[in-house]
Amino acid sequence: MTAPKRKKTRANGEGTIYQRKDGRWEAAGYVLAANGTRKRVRVYSTTRRNAADKLAEKIADSNRGLPVATADSTVGDYLTYWLNGVAVHRLRETTHTRYAACVRLHLIPGLGTKKVARLTAKDVRTFLDQLRTTCQCCTQGLDAERKKCCAVGECCQKRLSALTVTYVHSVLKSALEHAVREDELPRNVARNLKTTAPRPRRFQPLTATEARQFLDAARANRLHALTGLRKGELLGLRWEDLDLTTGTASIRHSLQRTRTGGLTHLPTKTRASERRIALPTECLNSLKEHRGRQDKERETAGSDWSGSGLVFTTPTGWPLDPANLTRRFRTFLDRATLRRIRFHDLRHSTATLLLGQSVDLVVIKELLGHAHIGVTASVYAHVRLRLQRQSIDTLGNALGQTDDEPEDPPAAAVVR
Repeated sequence: MTAPKRKKTRANGEGTIYQRKDGRWEAAGYVLAANGTRKRVRVYSTTRRNAADKLAEKIADSNRGLPVATADSTVGDYLTYWLNGVAVHRLRETTHTRYAACVRLHLIPGLGTKKVARLTAKDVRTFLDQLRTTCQCCTQGLDAERKKCCAVGECCQKRLSALTVTYVHSVLKSALEHAVREDELPRNVARNLKTTAPRPRRFQPLTATEARQFLDAARANRLHALTGLRKGELLGLRWEDLDLTTGTASIRHSLQRTRTGGLTHLPTKTRASERRIALPTECLNSLKEHRGRQDKERETAGSDWSGSGLVFTTPTGWPLDPANLTRRFRTFLDRATLRRIRFHDLRHSTATLLLGQSVDLVVIKELLGHAHIGVTASVYAHVRLRLQRQSIDTLGNALGQTDDEPEDPPAAAVVR
């Protein structure tokens, strides 16, 4: 007599898997939650194998000490898990630091106690409206610490800008989107919520006259060649990235100050930011002069020279701190009696002056390292409008000519 086959059982800790009445497969098991306890988590799939793989992945993360968000987690617990377990592996450290500050200052105080599974679009909209209208000095308790604002009965009405509110919303959307991909949520309640688009910051780029004044004043400065690119790209530029013979520069790195590593060489902002650009003659002459000055500084420093290989350094060869550069730039503008602008506005001014000379938008996009030409077009829309007006005036002048004026000869062929 043949012995009956024993039903295969799963080992202890592997969880359970069964098929639901709706035909989907459900797998459940206990994992480490964000608050340090062990909670039961459920995953779903159309096949048994996929459900088992999803559960096994969560259990493996739990066994490595990585908390896993569950359906009954609070928004605060889930955001903590997402920051430390997911976003930290996908974001640049500087971006992760900004995300963490956004979660700590705004999202957890505003939504932290709500359950992720019960979060609604109305909850998110109410939270964002409160951010727009509430004095953040009072909300974060800064008034009590500094003994001002509401603590003395005179609210300063320090509200968040529309750009910051939009940023908070985007961080929440990113976190909840991961929960949807992990089958923790059926939909992202923050995605369909429309927020008021912030108005772009109006800046006044340098005119051609102001640009000439700026360059004349900068010639006496030891960092006079430091203009045109993003701040981090300039500070991360190495001599090996420059070819002063052919007049080109390869933008490969960015120097940023991070919370854990201090001044760190990171990849460029986007893949499109890694580029090779041509350098004008004036810039080449400035770089050659700058290299000669740096050689003298190396001889003066002797054994104290750091030898970082960077183009722009301190007098002893160490990397320049971005924050120190900003302060030095402001001091330079004040001493030269020039209009106060941001360092980044030098980059905008370069693009604006190029557009004013009718340089093609595609060329400017490549020089600036924008990921999409739409970014270039939107940032410099005010210049394009002026160029359109000039073009229309030129057309009007051409159409308004008298019969006595000679006309252009007819085209030899039709251009298609």
